Amino acid sequence: MTIDLSASFKAYDVRGLVDETITEESVRAVGAAFVDILGLAGQTVLVGGDMRASSGDFAAAFTQGATSRGADVTQLGLISTDMLYFASGTLDAPGVVFTASHNPAEYNGMKMSKAGAVPLSAETGLEDIRDAAQAYLEAEEIPAVEAPGSVETVNILARYAEYLRSLVDLSGIRPLKVVVDAANGMSGLTTGAVLGDDLLAPLPLEITPLFFELDGTFPNHPANPLESENLRDLQAAVRETGADIGLAFDGDADRCFVIDELGQPVSPSAVTALVARREITRAQAEGEDTPVVIHNLITSRAVPELVEQAGGRPVETRVGHSYIKAVMAQEQAIFGGEHSAHYYFREFFNADTGMLAAMHVLASLGNQDEPLSQLAAEFNPYFASGEINSEVQDKAAAATRVETSFAERDVEISHMDGLTVRASDGTWWFNLRPSNTEPFLRFNGEAHSQEQMESVRDEVLGLVRQS
Repeated sequence: MTIDLSASFKAYDVRGLVDETITEESVRAVGAAFVDILGLAGQTVLVGGDMRASSGDFAAAFTQGATSRGADVTQLGLISTDMLYFASGTLDAPGVVFTASHNPAEYNGMKMSKAGAVPLSAETGLEDIRDAAQAYLEAEEIPAVEAPGSVETVNILARYAEYLRSLVDLSGIRPLKVVVDAANGMSGLTTGAVLGDDLLAPLPLEITPLFFELDGTFPNHPANPLESENLRDLQAAVRETGADIGLAFDGDADRCFVIDELGQPVSPSAVTALVARREITRAQAEGEDTPVVIHNLITSRAVPELVEQAGGRPVETRVGHSYIKAVMAQEQAIFGGEHSAHYYFREFFNADTGMLAAMHVLASLGNQDEPLSQLAAEFNPYFASGEINSEVQDKAAAATRVETSFAERDVEISHMDGLTVRASDGTWWFNLRPSNTEPFLRFNGEAHSQEQMESVRDEVLGLVRQS
């Protein structure tokens, strides 16, 4: 039976169950369609994968499809997602990395980019690739061109590490004790190369590794640091070793979560504000008058406030990396951050990289004497709810109930991404966003006091969950 690719193609990547909704046959067809739709015959395509058991076979299948349609393939081997963006940016070539990020072991997928690390989304070619690949699957044939492409292998890890170190100099910081939880994902490879001495000169960092063995079955805990239970091993290790900081990466290492010396999470909004201030200062020193920083609409209000105080211009956007990257390019922004711990840098081809964000936090911490908990406190002045999911069959009706209830109050209402309601006096706000794939409404809220946040949270959730 022919696989229906619409089951695995999402808004800006591909994810599916191995041997069910994503197979070597379907990946081979996608490789051919990638070359056809982007007009890549005679050009170079980059192909790599993470540590999942199926990634190597899928990379080989994609290579077969791409070369059969005339593209030359540079195989990158084991890579993190941000290593693909680095390669795509520095080599000015399109590419694919096989990964399912933080999803469980039975999943795999593809993140694709155009040359220069420009993202591919449903609106910018991903749907066309899906349809062309589907046609190949239904025809049960991929016709080979007269001159199939060649294949070479390149290791980019050292160049990636050198490039990141050129962006953030950690050589002169005070010595720091750092615990890194790789969750058996790709940061088990990249941490030693960038922060350790595997390939480059040692830095003043004493690294305690947790789960650095590359293992796509995730034997210790899921590679999803957004879930608090997956941070417990790191929090315990930070406290037990007396570390200055803990870092937790997801499976493909494009996201990084930060733990302070007390074992408490530092919110991604606080990390966004901290990095934004550093990047604004650097850009101003280079002669940029009002550097632009991107943030999505559910990051803390502290982010745009700090950006303005530092002399930058904050720009709000929808949630999601394809939106952020597009606005980064349009606005020529220096930096962008999301509540989900995706961090985007102009100097990194407008792409997201967990490792570069971690280096900025290490630099900020290591260039002063305060512990991380105190350093982060100034970037975290408000009280946030965190993301709360409500299972609702009629998401639109539930959101309408909430909007109707708040519409007559002294508030500002936006529909940029779901429903956002802000108190006119700035004391609280909340956002309700529908999930694209599940019957969930996602609530995020923030207020100047814990009591106010809880009051707004409970009122909104009560309206959402009315039977």
